[in-house]
Amino acid sequence: MSRYDDDQNYDTGRSRGRSSVRGTGTGRSGRQTGSGSYSHGTSSRSSTRGSSSRSASSRSSSARGSSGRGGSAGRPRSSGYHSSSHGPDHGRRHRKPRNDYGKLALGGILLIAAIALIVFFIRGLGGGDSDIESETTETSTVPETELQKEVTVDGVNITGMSREQAKEAILKNYPWEMKVVWEEETFDVADLMAGKVDLLLNEVYQGQPKEKYSLNTDGLEEAVKEEVAKAAAKWDKAAKNGSISSYDKDTDKFLFTGAETGLALDQEKLIKDIESALKKKDFDAKIPALMNPVEPEFSEETAKEKYKTISTFTTKTTSNSKRNTNVKLSAEAINGTILQPGEEFSFNKTVGQRTEAKGYKGAAAYNNGEVVEEIGGGVCQTSSTLYNAVLKAGLKTTKRQSHTYEPSYVTPGTDATVSWNGPDYKFVNNSSAAIGIRARYSDQTVTISIYGVPVLEEGVTYSLKSTKLKDIDPPAPTYEEDPTLAPGVEKTKSSGSKGSYWETRLVVKKNDEVISQDVDHVVTYRGHAPVVLRNSTGTMAPTESQPESTVNPNETSSIAPEGAGDGFIRPDSTEVTGPGGGPGVHGQENTNTSNSVSANGPGSTPPTTAAPPATQPSTAPATTAPPAPVTTAAPPADNNGPPIVAPMPGGN
Repeated sequence: MSRYDDDQNYDTGRSRGRSSVRGTGTGRSGRQTGSGSYSHGTSSRSSTRGSSSRSASSRSSSARGSSGRGGSAGRPRSSGYHSSSHGPDHGRRHRKPRNDYGKLALGGILLIAAIALIVFFIRGLGGGDSDIESETTETSTVPETELQKEVTVDGVNITGMSREQAKEAILKNYPWEMKVVWEEETFDVADLMAGKVDLLLNEVYQGQPKEKYSLNTDGLEEAVKEEVAKAAAKWDKAAKNGSISSYDKDTDKFLFTGAETGLALDQEKLIKDIESALKKKDFDAKIPALMNPVEPEFSEETAKEKYKTISTFTTKTTSNSKRNTNVKLSAEAINGTILQPGEEFSFNKTVGQRTEAKGYKGAAAYNNGEVVEEIGGGVCQTSSTLYNAVLKAGLKTTKRQSHTYEPSYVTPGTDATVSWNGPDYKFVNNSSAAIGIRARYSDQTVTISIYGVPVLEEGVTYSLKSTKLKDIDPPAPTYEEDPTLAPGVEKTKSSGSKGSYWETRLVVKKNDEVISQDVDHVVTYRGHAPVVLRNSTGTMAPTESQPESTVNPNETSSIAPEGAGDGFIRPDSTEVTGPGGGPGVHGQENTNTSNSVSANGPGSTPPTTAAPPATQPSTAPATTAPPAPVTTAAPPADNNGPPIVAPMPGGN
């Protein structure tokens, strides 16, 4: 066969190969070409049927392979078909399309895999939680419809019931009416099983129910203890020791009452009884309470032996009758007060508002640092005396405030100022028995005592020790116009006083030996500003009669504001005058003539002090007329004239 024939056969074979892919029509055409062509046609149909289940690319590739095999079957007729089908040109033309289809298939697979990974990743970040949540929600929201399975709870058949119907049926079978009974009183125990029923129904309606259930009463120990504690709070009664209960004003004695036995619920027994009833499912049990007697620490007779005056403190007042009236009334208001253990005393609450209707007088007092006439002025001496008595007794002060200016009836640092709607003095009875307060005023003396069972150990004493650490310069002088003075003349009305800084220590002794003396508090007192009279009008007015004053010029202690100007006698009977001359300040000259005070209490000797130097009037400048002489008027005989403002005797 010539080369031409080979080429022709190659073309024919390729044509038959393609025809075999298209189907049986090509096979019929093959039968018209001869036996060799039929053989190829048969081979093509066989190949087509064999590859019918494969994909499009597989069928195409298989068809080409079948053509080759068909050529091989026709090898007896023409070897050129076989050789041409495996020739160089034929291999190149068929392998190239096969490689392209493979790459496309591989790329498609990779693309699909990448898309799948991306979708999975996105769902893992966002959608996963919602899926889980959805599943959880579906699990936890099992519809609690009527129970179809046969289920009983302690013999109660709840089949066909909803959850609420089942709960009602169970509670109806076990009604809760447990009570604790003592004498004629009862205590209703809270329903401890309602929660247990709910837990059981959760298991029945939200899981795979069993046929039989029984209520579990375990794990209620703490709840039982809480109920027993409530019963104890209702019925327990503390024992009362024999103590003072009232005060007889006529006899000035505290009256005693007998001791009272207390009662205490036996809580351990009641806990066991309730737990036993729970185990028996006796939910309507009536459990008797056992109340045990509690004996007092001491009887009335023992109390009378134990009670004594555990502290006393005394201060001296001035000779100002109005102020002394206020001190007396406030002392009477607190006299006979009884405080039970743990009870707090308030001076303002006990004394009440100081009013004229109650008999209080207008007297000098400090208000916002200024000396004013105030109804009830002077009662701070009563509160300060009480403060020291309370401290000596070992009782606990809870509220206290010092004065603005130094007091002189007590050592600075040991005072306690009070004012209605202002500072208050408070203390609490921290002893084991009731205490009583005795307070009295007589002959310019205030004495306050605490009556009770001793708080401090035998031989132990409390006291305050104040020390002045430094003086503080007085404020700048203030000026007052006096038209009776010659123009340009200035005259000192009040020399003022220095302020001071004090440290107060609590001294604890046992059998006269100092155990401790720690700092209790520190306080700063203001000084008084000097007051200077002057005439800045340039003219001198004629002297006119002054209105009647409530201040007695012959009574050096007539102005006695709180925190200044009140007399004080130290425990060692050393007298000190003030202001600025509080106890512990020896040898200090009293230069404040308008506020000077005397400590002339009963049995005391007036202090001897040097008269202050006369205050010389200053002269006007040389260009003005010489000032008119200052005339000093003698005090009127009725002692009701105005305060003396002229130089003290002994001056020029």
